Amino acid sequence: MTAHPAAPVDTVAALPLDDKVRLLTGATPWRLHPLPAAGLRPLVFSDGPAGVRGTGEIPGWTTAALPSPTALAATWDEDALRRAGRILAAEARAAGVDVLLAPLVNLQRTPVAGRHFEYFSEDPLLTARLSAALVTSLQSGGVAACAKHFVANDSETDRTSYTARVDERTLREVYLAPFEYVVREAGVWTVMSAYSGIDDGVESSPAGSHHRLLTGVLKDEWGFDGIVVSDWAATTTAVAPALGGLDLAMPGPDSPWSRDLADAVRSGAVPETVVDDKVRRLLRLADRVGALGAPGEQGAAQGRFTAYALGSRTADPAPRAAGPARAAGYADGLRELAASAMVVLRRPAAGALPVAAPADVRRIALIGPNAVSAFAQGGGSAFVEPPYVVGFDEGLRAAFPDARLTLEQGADAGRRLPAVDPAVLCGAPLVELLDGTGAVLGTLPLASWEGTVRDFGPYAASAETLRLSAELRLTEPGEHLVEVGVVGRHRVEVDGTLVSSSDEEADGTASVLNSSTNLPDGTAHAVQVGDVPRTARVVAELQRLRSAEFGDMFRGVLRHGPPAPGRERLLSAALDAARDADLVVVVVGTTEEVESEGWDRTSLALPGDQDALVEAVLSVAPDAVVVVNAGAPVQLPWLRRASTVLWSWFPGQEAGHALADVLTGRTEPAGRLPWTLPDADPLVPSVLPDAGGVLAYTEGLHPGYRGWLRSGREPAAPFGHGLGWTDWAYGGASWEHAEDGTVTVAVDVTNSGARHGSEVVQVYLSAPSGGPERPARWLAGFARVSAGTGATVRAEVRLARRAFEVWNPATAGWEVPPGAYTAHVGRSVADVRRTLTVPVGGR
Repeated sequence: MTAHPAAPVDTVAALPLDDKVRLLTGATPWRLHPLPAAGLRPLVFSDGPAGVRGTGEIPGWTTAALPSPTALAATWDEDALRRAGRILAAEARAAGVDVLLAPLVNLQRTPVAGRHFEYFSEDPLLTARLSAALVTSLQSGGVAACAKHFVANDSETDRTSYTARVDERTLREVYLAPFEYVVREAGVWTVMSAYSGIDDGVESSPAGSHHRLLTGVLKDEWGFDGIVVSDWAATTTAVAPALGGLDLAMPGPDSPWSRDLADAVRSGAVPETVVDDKVRRLLRLADRVGALGAPGEQGAAQGRFTAYALGSRTADPAPRAAGPARAAGYADGLRELAASAMVVLRRPAAGALPVAAPADVRRIALIGPNAVSAFAQGGGSAFVEPPYVVGFDEGLRAAFPDARLTLEQGADAGRRLPAVDPAVLCGAPLVELLDGTGAVLGTLPLASWEGTVRDFGPYAASAETLRLSAELRLTEPGEHLVEVGVVGRHRVEVDGTLVSSSDEEADGTASVLNSSTNLPDGTAHAVQVGDVPRTARVVAELQRLRSAEFGDMFRGVLRHGPPAPGRERLLSAALDAARDADLVVVVVGTTEEVESEGWDRTSLALPGDQDALVEAVLSVAPDAVVVVNAGAPVQLPWLRRASTVLWSWFPGQEAGHALADVLTGRTEPAGRLPWTLPDADPLVPSVLPDAGGVLAYTEGLHPGYRGWLRSGREPAAPFGHGLGWTDWAYGGASWEHAEDGTVTVAVDVTNSGARHGSEVVQVYLSAPSGGPERPARWLAGFARVSAGTGATVRAEVRLARRAFEVWNPATAGWEVPPGAYTAHVGRSVADVRRTLTVPVGGR
């Protein structure tokens, strides 16, 4: 584990109790209290993990939108994660952020998990190594990483209330393993605890299990010397979390700790020495990020990070440079990250690019809902506002300047009406605030309606209802659909007709969480338009939503669906374009309605008519390139029929350029799947807690590809799969023991294809017979190598001692079952090229 300095202040015990407690909760939702007497400026937090969301304190803040964590994981490349960490550190420092709430170290236990795209992998080792690379890079830039959510908070359904029932071996070997790695190997500075509870059969009471895991395992056993921060609004009491190992209750300014913790200490319920330890940890963190020192000297510690050339830290949140100026410096790096992460699921032949010669391409047909609107990043707290997003059409036009590009939607992927185009609104809507009796308090002068109001002006104390009155100017004849997405108590009228109403209050953080990401539908109202233009008047009364996590807000999304071409017309136009083109690219995928924090998916099918679109295009253009723009697995019933299939992930702001680079061969799509692509009958562990609020991890040691291997079934594509644009031949392989219990597997690989490329050599282990239950095969190590055509390179893969170990609940320790292990060396968990027998003695 990385060595860290002792607490910088040795007089913590002498501080007044109220001062100490004040430090342990927020002054605002994202900023802590200062302590001038100790030279402490406020520490600042921000959401991640694919960008620095900021605190909302910088008007118009934009930030780099990186490829999704699943995309970064698909590189199987720790250096790529270090490059991403450098960008995140620079953006955090520009925003005045000290702690970035990233990475998510939870596992992709199930493909339907709503935040699947925010996690790295379904495998604990791959997650651990990539997380550690990001953490070390981010913290080398003077910004604290926050590994979250500790632990087994791997799905969204009832995530604030369920108890995960995970047996002790599974918890240790699968779900705790990545956290242990980032603590011991990367020295992560902060860890976020989870909303959900844990029952591992050892200590199932909430207070007891929290203390055992946060204090006994994380701090005492692993030596974690940073702070444990709550997930936002997860702390509901003072005593049990304080005794259980939590160090910082967020957000502020109002929390159970700000109200009750000092009194709990005075009453003897919480020893003051417990509070002192939390304060020392907080000051240690402040020292690490340059927030501690004499006035005028704060940030001096940032001299350790001169490689970043980003200047010292102050309490001033103003960015060093405007978003577009900073983004220009990151463009090439983000473009290369996104392109290299793309996975070739299918291709006709090694070295056969989709475009033989770009100069020969005169007509391009770019087809699909996600071709029209690229899904560059997932929804929820991971969403950031980038300074720009390069669309797929923009990227292809730049790569093929002499070609004529036709862009056709082809099919509908939406489940809801789109948000109203601001150009359709007749001026600024009227926004009135009402008190609890329905009396109008006054109006809010808003230049536009963005869907959320958080600033209630002088009416903050008594406003209970917001009344929105807006007029839509409809300029196309036909049937328009109009609705308002609502939450909780509401009343919606369109042209004087009551469309939807409810007296049911949305109550609690969970409801507001969903309202901020997955706004429920209102009822669509059809407006028939003959003579144009005409107006439609919408009046919506919306409930005030209250949450310590997100603050108070009013939420209501105006939606408008103009007369659209029928399905037949959309498809017909797409097929006409495909027939006439030299290059056909079909982009299908998910949307913000499908992949987001706040809810789990109910289906792995592509939304809307996209499967039918792909089938139809392939019937007229068999060589079409199909691009899947999704962060998490989706079923592809046409996969075997398509000649070329690329998985583009959520590519971030350089989406279009990255895709063009891959199609033209400028950048190798070197990605490998960090999860299993399911077939028509996917293995989906339940995300639904039982009636008692318990979510049982019944699959035990076998999530993801381990479960597929145990089932004996073949998925659509295996874990680790990815073809690139070249082929690889495997030569002789060998293994060698080291005194520290590690094993190094070496294998010669030759680029037998027609293009320079990269290979990810993967080593999986199988256990000797007769020992404790083990997966049929598990990832033990990997290494990325590169070579030109015909060249041979030696890949050396180090297998740590832990790869052979199991957790013994009886002795509460790790041990190696002795015997002859089988090392499977290859290109994926299913594409094994060499096998070795590795004898290991138990100790």
